[in-house]
Amino acid sequence: MTRLSRRTPFAVGLAATLAVVIPAPVPAQQGYQPTPENLAARQRFQADKFGLFIHWGIYSVLGDGEWVMQNHRIPAARYEYVATQFNPTEFDAAAWVALAKAAGMRYITITSKHHDGFAMFDSKVSNWDIVDRTPYGKDILEQLADACYEQGVQLFFYYSQLDWHNPDYYPRGNTGQYAGRPDSGDWSKYLDYMDAQLTELLTNYGPIGGIWFDGWWDKPQADWQLGRTYALIHKLQPAALIGSNHHQAPNPGEDFQMFEKDLPGQNTAGFNTNVVSALPLETAETVNNSWGFNLQDTRFKSVPDLVRLLVKAAGHDANLLLNIGPRPDGTIDPEQADRLRGVGAWLQNHGASIYGTRGGPVNPAPWGVTTQRGDTVFVHVLDWSQPLLAMPALPRRVQSATMLIDGGRVPFTQSADGVVLTLPAARADEVDRVAVLRLQSR
Repeated sequence: MTRLSRRTPFAVGLAATLAVVIPAPVPAQQGYQPTPENLAARQRFQADKFGLFIHWGIYSVLGDGEWVMQNHRIPAARYEYVATQFNPTEFDAAAWVALAKAAGMRYITITSKHHDGFAMFDSKVSNWDIVDRTPYGKDILEQLADACYEQGVQLFFYYSQLDWHNPDYYPRGNTGQYAGRPDSGDWSKYLDYMDAQLTELLTNYGPIGGIWFDGWWDKPQADWQLGRTYALIHKLQPAALIGSNHHQAPNPGEDFQMFEKDLPGQNTAGFNTNVVSALPLETAETVNNSWGFNLQDTRFKSVPDLVRLLVKAAGHDANLLLNIGPRPDGTIDPEQADRLRGVGAWLQNHGASIYGTRGGPVNPAPWGVTTQRGDTVFVHVLDWSQPLLAMPALPRRVQSATMLIDGGRVPFTQSADGVVLTLPAARADEVDRVAVLRLQSR
């Protein structure tokens, strides 16, 4: 399906770019006031709870992850050969979106450009893209945008601010030192290039969920002109959400906060902030240990482990963005696909305790978490073998308690000190025992 009627011509988008340029450097979009459309999009984002992250690019040809150019010190000129070998003839956008839906995912975030600078779309401001440099010669994002639109799944675009290929990304940051580029460049020209590509993404693919930035951390002291870029995005698509994986507290103009391989407030990965904002939250994790396709990484997390991760994210008031790295031919590892379907099967019976909820009134604990929707609190018991579960006092009195899976009654007592549930024994195959507490109406 072609969505010409849903697109804004690039020339119009470019004019919009020029119209919103802010001449003076600003650290971020100071004074940003989200539009009603943006606030509604934030609410939808929080309700969706579960998304598919897709790391895919020409690096998949080498089968060693998305950092292969950096890790193996491949000069940009030699790395360009990899593009000539990328021909994903088995790519089926409709099948990918259908898999996400089978997993119970409500949105997709895909890499439009990763750190190697290669665009997975038909960029008119560069020929370093899938249409001009590969034998495949087709716009991946266009196909995926069409499939998402037809199947009712929201599409987000990951975009790397870091670029190991563009010579104007200069002075160098902490990475890309071995790309073999000249020791010169025009930083302002690079920022114009980045904004022009963002304009393409925001005008050529219909309404999108938002932009998922990464790579700012490579040059944290640089003048990124974030205010200009964020104003551009919000002008072109006011409902589009902006998030940045900079591992710090959100900047003005950002609409959601993400945590890479960590739950909000935790820093087991060693680079995340402990600051948890009031913005919508998202945890990004992988099915195995790699983001991009890695032939040697067979450490696939089990379905129960992924379910626990989703439940814990929801209990921390966050979405889970679960990543896969497709193969260079456009297919998805059967191990990853099977695990996605396994989580989807669990959600068919337990989705009421995840979708449309917020983090519950009881703080996450070693035994599990709580989620809440209106007057209903879902108690997710992940690791507790005793029949009695004591919790602190809830905001209002409990009127009834049942098990989500079969509606069975859960005996309970409550006092000013808290609530004690008498739980049924866990089944051998039960990953998460969910008790449903109905609170007294306000």
